[in-house]
Amino acid sequence: MTDVTWGIASTILAPTRDILQFAAYHLAAGAHRIYIYLDAPNPQAFEFLDAHPKIRVITCDDKYWKQRKRDRPDMHQVRQTANATHAYNRRAEVDWLIHMDADEFLVADRPVAEILAERPADPHATRIRPMEQLSGNPSAFKGFIPSGPDRARITADLYPTYGAHVKGGFLSHLAGKVFVRTGLPKINIRIHNVFQDGEMLDCHDPQDGIDLAHVHAKTWEDWIAAYRYRVTKGSYRSELGPNKPYEKGGLSMHDLFTQIEQDAGEAGLCAFFDEVCADSPALRKRLADHGLLHEAKLDLVSHLGQHFPDYTGV
Repeated sequence: MTDVTWGIASTILAPTRDILQFAAYHLAAGAHRIYIYLDAPNPQAFEFLDAHPKIRVITCDDKYWKQRKRDRPDMHQVRQTANATHAYNRRAEVDWLIHMDADEFLVADRPVAEILAERPADPHATRIRPMEQLSGNPSAFKGFIPSGPDRARITADLYPTYGAHVKGGFLSHLAGKVFVRTGLPKINIRIHNVFQDGEMLDCHDPQDGIDLAHVHAKTWEDWIAAYRYRVTKGSYRSELGPNKPYEKGGLSMHDLFTQIEQDAGEAGLCAFFDEVCADSPALRKRLADHGLLHEAKLDLVSHLGQHFPDYTGV
């Protein structure tokens, strides 16, 4: 047992069930506090969240942003960082805080609090690297490939057609998310880093024993439904950089998807998805051969029933 406590800050725009499953999973994992900022009013989710003693929920409506003395930021990434920093600067209720999205789940080989209790006093932050779910198999994940000379070769082995253009084989971020000790002055939390007084905070990397399970593409239908937003405003937007310098043949995800659509339309996107995202015996074997196939049973329905037994929505 340890007295160390940890919590999560999350800005969420999602169906009620997804919000409650995210919260329930992390309550079961040992979170002492979960700070949820509803990016748009959701009275049903608010009622369930507000009733739980370990959850603090805020609806980010016009009144909220007026109280923050600012206009509502247009970009959701800016709203996320503003809210995560707001959660950090509250009266401290936990020893460690991490900003996460509703499709990310901490998977640890022992209690998260025990792992954090073993961190030395310095540095004040520790990075949790991601693993990305294989579409169609909620228990199978592709592992993170560390940066280095072997990453490009391994990625090309795993994804023969598109691996040269997909950094580390992940559709979404490789940076992971960061736990930071609370109580530090002049902290600003960003999506994948933490800054103190304008300087990036030193960060232990990676934190052994914890992975960030990212459910980025549950199914083809889910992925293509989110695709247009992601390619214009989200994780595939044009201002994000390429997988390697342009002069060395690199492409950003935005560039890659634009090229695929121009050449083959939605059928091309589907072929990309089948190679890079979809669960298949062939991909699982290639991942296993490289030690990159991970199993994690999230049991989201079970945790939902345990922590929100009165919720009966679908």
